[in-house]
Amino acid sequence: MRGTRRTSLLLSIALFLLAGSAHAWDRGRVRTFAVMPPGSSGPEGLEVGPRGHVYVTGFGFTAAGSATGEGQLTVFDEKGRLLRQVSVHPSSPHLLGLAFHPHSGVLLVNDFGAGQVLAVNPRTGEAQPFITLPAVLPHPGGAGLNDLTFDRAGNVYVSDSAQGIVWKAPPSGGVATIWIDDPLLRTTGVPPFGANGLRFNREETALFVANTGNDTVVQVPVVGNDPGGPAKIFTQAINGADGLLVDEHDNVWVVGNQSDDVVVLDPGGKAIARLGDFGGAIRRGSPVGLLFPASIRFAGRNLLVTNLALDLRIFSPDFTTPDSAWTAQVSRYTVSKIFLGGGDDGHHESDDD
Repeated sequence: MRGTRRTSLLLSIALFLLAGSAHAWDRGRVRTFAVMPPGSSGPEGLEVGPRGHVYVTGFGFTAAGSATGEGQLTVFDEKGRLLRQVSVHPSSPHLLGLAFHPHSGVLLVNDFGAGQVLAVNPRTGEAQPFITLPAVLPHPGGAGLNDLTFDRAGNVYVSDSAQGIVWKAPPSGGVATIWIDDPLLRTTGVPPFGANGLRFNREETALFVANTGNDTVVQVPVVGNDPGGPAKIFTQAINGADGLLVDEHDNVWVVGNQSDDVVVLDPGGKAIARLGDFGGAIRRGSPVGLLFPASIRFAGRNLLVTNLALDLRIFSPDFTTPDSAWTAQVSRYTVSKIFLGGGDDGHHESDDD
């Protein structure tokens, strides 16, 4: 049954992309999958578990500023109904990428504020360090662990937005080592995040890394689980390149957090689809459509997207963007979904989003 569902999902994605290439791009209808509990910070990290449950981490920032206390992990069922929200203990308030280890099934969560990767009990929130960084970092300013991914052997790769590094650790965790340290993974742009979402292609001959502040996707050639040559720009002008996925056809799906959409690129870097948009309104404290989207995951026949709705002026008044006035109005944060076709999307309510 699992193989049938996977085949059906891939067929739906292929048909969706083919339809977009034959006609004007269909951005799809953005609907609300789930609303975060009251008091939650903007959702950043996103993962779909083996039972279809959806796991979301809070970045620890609201329109009012930085949160305090411990980070929050929120779990929804496959219909977007809240199952629980737990404090990740101990942790900083600022959690980002998360994923289940493909071999052990352990839930790993990047603690951005503490510069480590945590192994987290998804029911209780109890956490312990899984990956730590060397005591002396190669660049000043501290680390900023953002997203994580795995190779077939189970090694863990973690993007460091502040250092411009991809770190690597064995399947059992421990102290990370530098996998690649490259100027193309650093930024002086806005927002001040370099290396972000990262994924291997199907054959693991390349690692794709979004650079948010530079609006680029960087391609690192891979030979035998090591960098096989210098990094290069795969594409530019993805406005705020953030979360990133690579599908079974080696298409690269990239979130543009400043353009409020998802761009799909074929293996050669040509745009073949653009999905989602901001609806230009805040209703009941929540954005209509996508607003500073951050992470994406496939879930059944839907693409899920976290709406971080981050007001960059929290970090500097110079970071004013066209969305700033909208993000300042958000009080209830959301996870959106975009139907990719091939059957019922499970949405039977009135279209109020």
